[in-house]
Amino acid sequence: MKLRPRLEDDRVWAVVAATVRPLPGRAAPMPKAADGPLSAVAPVARRKSPPEPAPARPTPVGPPEPIEPGRHRRLVLEREALAGYIDLHGLDQGRARAALTAFVRRGHGEGRRVILVITGKGVGGDGVLRRRVPEWLAESPLRALVAAVSPADRRHGGEGALYVALKRRKGA
Repeated sequence: MKLRPRLEDDRVWAVVAATVRPLPGRAAPMPKAADGPLSAVAPVARRKSPPEPAPARPTPVGPPEPIEPGRHRRLVLEREALAGYIDLHGLDQGRARAALTAFVRRGHGEGRRVILVITGKGVGGDGVLRRRVPEWLAESPLRALVAAVSPADRRHGGEGALYVALKRRKGA
């Protein structure tokens, strides 16, 4: 709670402030305005607005490229480690998309390079998540973080999983 200074405090402060001299080379402070009607008011000088920021790089359009063959081979042979995985089995589309978005953002923020997204095959090989996850990765905001997407090897989930290569962080 802020206490208002008492009238007596204001008087004491005025006496003390009147005895103060400005430091050499500094201008004296402006006197406090009187509590009365305003006479002529000086026009306010307008400052220039800051320059427009440089346009952001546009988000790439279209689906991400497939992972390069050499990198894909290293992932399959486990010579390049996966930085993490997320299993979306059993989640509805809303929860799956939220979990995928959070996982990709966190992985990108931590500087991870390749992650595994397990969607499952679905009934009869026509799973909703299997079909929708590549679409989500191609849309904003994830498209700006994803460099490439390819189907996973049989050892990592086969047709029910995807390798997702993430872009490097800026300044990393």
